[in-house]
Amino acid sequence: MSSCAPVPTLQPDERADLLSLLAGAARPLADVVSDFLARFPRERRLRVGGALCFLLEDKKMLHPTGRLIAFAILHQSYSPQTANPYIPMLLDGACDETSDKSERAFVQLLLTSSSGNNNNEVLNQSAVDYINGSVSASQVLLPREQLEKQYCSNGVQSQPQISSFRPAAVRSVIPDPDVPQSCANSSESAISLPGSMCADTSRGAAIRDLIARALKGPLAPAQQERFIIELANDPKLVYYCGMTPQKLPDLVEHNPLIAVEVLSKLINSPDISGYFAGLVHMDMSLHSMEVVNRLTTAVDLPTEFVHEYITNCIQSCQNIKDKYMQNRLVRLVCVFLQSLIRNKIINVQDLFIEVQAFCIEFSRIREAAGLFRLLKSLE
Repeated sequence: MSSCAPVPTLQPDERADLLSLLAGAARPLADVVSDFLARFPRERRLRVGGALCFLLEDKKMLHPTGRLIAFAILHQSYSPQTANPYIPMLLDGACDETSDKSERAFVQLLLTSSSGNNNNEVLNQSAVDYINGSVSASQVLLPREQLEKQYCSNGVQSQPQISSFRPAAVRSVIPDPDVPQSCANSSESAISLPGSMCADTSRGAAIRDLIARALKGPLAPAQQERFIIELANDPKLVYYCGMTPQKLPDLVEHNPLIAVEVLSKLINSPDISGYFAGLVHMDMSLHSMEVVNRLTTAVDLPTEFVHEYITNCIQSCQNIKDKYMQNRLVRLVCVFLQSLIRNKIINVQDLFIEVQAFCIEFSRIREAAGLFRLLKSLE
């Protein structure tokens, strides 16, 4: 292949699709792979696979769950009867002693499973479930020679088609003015990714550090401002900040404004339902209601989510035994509901009976009486 050949690129919609797939940490891996096969036609998969190889080369480029998804896609991109050009890359990942054991064990499970199809037990889990599970801890890792022998003995293919992915890369002869030269000079990838994918590695690391701090306690105003600016400059960084639905409650309680920024950028992510579930099922608090209230004005929230959240608020008020805490939460919920009604975020008729009963039950509280009068004025 001539060094003067143009560097193939991913289209903007392909980049967006790829990022959304890599963010599917809570989805079964088999579903993510199926989506990949549906979204990318066969003639484009080699280019996309090259992009994944590029991302996997730098261990800081992807979240651990994203790395597992990338390996699964590379392994499943080709049928058992077809030579898979990414086998050398997978073998490297399976035997790289600088990688986490759980990741190496995952790739070895892919390579040693029979026939390499979507029925593999490991692919029925999500990336999050695999990382949180105990399979990798008990798995005995095989040396590369034995792994190659076992892989070939499964009848998948007798010899990898490409001995190394790196020699298949094409160097760029004319520098891209939009890509910093430190990025262009260090990358031998066959895929030309957007400047932000490489140039913003340090920015991505900064975002991840800020999120890690935000999960443990309130950020300083300057830190909040930096996070918001970085995310505004490159919204895709939200996929590399290390956020998961399981971490959302901590972020909401410590930094509700940051939670709003993150969720508003993830609104089109396939994992957004997991984040909504996290909001609905976390303990009701001023901060969680603040987050939902701000989101209602920032993005279009699913009606069923808003209704479920309101129902959970009401039930939380009813279940609290401590009278002082109950009165406090009722006041918060009433103010929250009045805001939603006045801003026409909800159609009160859909929840009229439930909200009216709530107002009557807590009529001794001034805010509940005020909410009841508002309901009556809308009848």
